[in-house]
Amino acid sequence: MRQHGKLEYGDHAAPQRTCVGCRVRTAKSELLRLVRVGNDVVPDLRGRLAGRGASLHPSLSCLELAERRRAFPRAFRVPGPLDVSRVRAHLEGEPPMSCRTPS
Repeated sequence: MRQHGKLEYGDHAAPQRTCVGCRVRTAKSELLRLVRVGNDVVPDLRGRLAGRGASLHPSLSCLELAERRRAFPRAFRVPGPLDVSRVRAHLEGEPPMSCRTPS
């Protein structure tokens, strides 16, 4: 019998989260955790940053859906728009902003 809020993988149960972009529930390990730092949304790769988190499939299509639906302010319970450029850079495979060399 499946427990509420968990998916079964073999003989282990994995927690579920909902992608803020496509609204599909899937295993937490398959989603990218995002947190709000000021007015920026940043990827939390280690899952250790403080604050309310939101989950997103690691794909640009889900990010664009979330932006179109204005899901980030709702997920983080804040008024107004948030900057998702760091999440977009992470999904496009660019190095983090702090590591970029000036051109």
